[in-house]
Amino acid sequence: MFATAKPIAFAKGKTLMLEYGAGTMNEVQLFYAPRYWASVGGGWLELSSEDGQKQRRITYLRGNLLAKRWNLPGAQANVFVWGGLGHATGNDFAGRTLARNVGFQVDYETRRVYSALRSDLQESDRFSHRIDTLQLGLAPYEHDYDTLARAR
Repeated sequence: MFATAKPIAFAKGKTLMLEYGAGTMNEVQLFYAPRYWASVGGGWLELSSEDGQKQRRITYLRGNLLAKRWNLPGAQANVFVWGGLGHATGNDFAGRTLARNVGFQVDYETRRVYSALRSDLQESDRFSHRIDTLQLGLAPYEHDYDTLARAR
């Protein structure tokens, strides 16, 4: 995986995310957040079965929403939801088909720990593909938000 991030960074922020999934998945997303709680943008997703027999390409426009945020002493938790439309092509069906994208992410972070649960569904009348991800990140040292984690 090249980079992961929250679907909304900050107001007036732009986010570019690239993901590489060892030959079975590649994704590029670009989002703009007019407000801290919403972003809009698009993406391109390429999916391949492990044996290489099935391939799909999905291009979509999507909106992301910060549904809930908890600012806790020394921590923050978020719930994000998203949805969008696009089109898909594949080698197991003819032509292009309307594709739908929905998903959510729940995350919790402190200055040393980051955890997230994410589910992303791409579907059409011809296929359904869901990607579920559990992330856990640990910093070796507690740090401020604008610095790298390092020994003091």
